[in-house]
Amino acid sequence: MCTVCGCGDAEVKAGDTRGHADAHHDHRDHQHVHDHPHSHDHDDPYGHDHNHAHCEGLLQFGTGLAGMRVPGASGDRVVQVERDILAKNDAYAAENRSRLAKNGIFALNLVSSPGAGKTTLLVRTINDLKARHSIEVIEGDQQTSNDAERIRATGVAAIQVNTGKGCHLDAHMVGHALNRLPLQSGGLLFIENVGNLICPAAFDLGENHKVVVLSVTEGEDKPMKYPDIFAASDLMLITKVDLLAYIEFDVALTIEYARRVNPRIEALLVSARSGEGLAAFYAWLDRRTMAVHAKAAE
Repeated sequence: MCTVCGCGDAEVKAGDTRGHADAHHDHRDHQHVHDHPHSHDHDDPYGHDHNHAHCEGLLQFGTGLAGMRVPGASGDRVVQVERDILAKNDAYAAENRSRLAKNGIFALNLVSSPGAGKTTLLVRTINDLKARHSIEVIEGDQQTSNDAERIRATGVAAIQVNTGKGCHLDAHMVGHALNRLPLQSGGLLFIENVGNLICPAAFDLGENHKVVVLSVTEGEDKPMKYPDIFAASDLMLITKVDLLAYIEFDVALTIEYARRVNPRIEALLVSARSGEGLAAFYAWLDRRTMAVHAKAAE
């Protein structure tokens, strides 16, 4: 089990643009803790934090050097393994980023919890922008090619990456997917990550920006509950704003919480159904895409 995110060493299947899972890759880039040191300061075999003075009824496993607990491993050991995993991932991410930059391709890594509306927003975005941008997509899910099929129905190339028990895409998976795409120079690449607000925060895929997608049906406190993903993102898209008339959701408070975590994060309100706010999102995309094209042309 990966000490960074808890995902298994599952087989990864990368489907082609027609939806066949014909390329199988073992996800062996995670390193795993197999030794079992048992150096605890007391008799608790699980290393629980017993200081509950700050909050009655709270078990806090997020303290300490590693910011997590792994049974049988010291905090120092967890930190070392995490550094090894992320260093290897970052090397693959650097390769992906260099490859995309040489081709003048602007890449976004879309992250959210399941059901936030990433795929629906992506389908609407593709249909609205495909006349002026070449667009390609990498879809990440644990199972099925449903989302990639929805994307291909718009007429653009899409690779489905199934992670099995894995809870996020990593740069090695994305590199394999890039090998299966046409990679048209000067285009847009959307990477739709596995639905998860935790694990994708730690993994650079070689993208230009992470974009966190948060729907109004999820609650205002998500940036405080899952701060790492908001800290890692450059843009927050608040989706399904057409529902604001029917639910209680404080937009201003959500943005305030996100900026407590990440003062530089931008925020846009959008609806894939009504089209509200999409012009501002497309302008955000256009400005950054043009900058990538200009740099590639230097």
